Amino acid sequence: MTVRVPAKVNLQLGVGPLREDGYHDLVNVFHAVSLFDEVTAADAARLEVSVQAAPYSRVAVGGVPADGDNLAARAAGLVAARLGVEPRVSLRIRKAIPVAGGMAGGSADAAAALVACARLWDDRDDPVLTREDLMEMGAEIGSDVPFAVLGGTAVGVGRGEQLTSALTRGTFHWVFATADGGLSTPAVYAECDRLRETRGEPAPRPSVSEELMTALATGDAKALGAALTNDLQEAALSLRPSLERVLDAGRDFGAVGALVSGSGPTCAFLAETEEDAAGIADGLDGAGVAAQVLRASGPVPGATLV
Repeated sequence: MTVRVPAKVNLQLGVGPLREDGYHDLVNVFHAVSLFDEVTAADAARLEVSVQAAPYSRVAVGGVPADGDNLAARAAGLVAARLGVEPRVSLRIRKAIPVAGGMAGGSADAAAALVACARLWDDRDDPVLTREDLMEMGAEIGSDVPFAVLGGTAVGVGRGEQLTSALTRGTFHWVFATADGGLSTPAVYAECDRLRETRGEPAPRPSVSEELMTALATGDAKALGAALTNDLQEAALSLRPSLERVLDAGRDFGAVGALVSGSGPTCAFLAETEEDAAGIADGLDGAGVAAQVLRASGPVPGATLV
């Protein structure tokens, strides 16, 4: 069973106060884009995980765990426990989503494993697990996993796992600039908290941007670009100041919107047209400000059997 699963970009990431459970209240507008990992699940004598870069990608997979610490392995264990079977499965992960780049590659692999293992072990004629069940199970693994199952464009609240699909018209064209090395998501959130405390700012209660939702509903790329926001961007720039140069370069080459994707360090640029995206990508390539420049479009479906 092979499942293809997309990367995400956060169109809005509003970070509220730190909760007693260690998470922050979030408003997270997710958007699935056409950079895909694939996870293949097959029966095996025991749980096995292998990770490799997709043939057409240059993703560095050296730091991705190929054992029970991989989120896909944890996902397989949850499905097995729910269905009352042993987690005897080989999971082969082929990655094209940047690793530790703020595009939820690990969460995507977990979502793909949930779907693949459910198809492998569940009764096909009378399945026990629904897609909603898989999303609920995904929330036990991480806040981004349910969206990777769902796909499209969606608003996430709570810690990001409570999802409502968002009306989106048309196709949006993106360019992503990756960086050498990743950024730790917990470290970026901690830096966000530190910067607010240093300034004596109380954490705001985030709310969904009406301008953003209108832009999505009308398919207006310029309006969407103007409405992109990420409360973690300042913290990511504090930890990796070189990202400011990348953002400036993308704007100079014609992006109608630019922001750090999630906790970074990947930078995302919205283009008005597909042709503009090609020009932005060429410009960023020539400027040498990124480890790799990738083009994608969205929204696309979530984890899907292929």
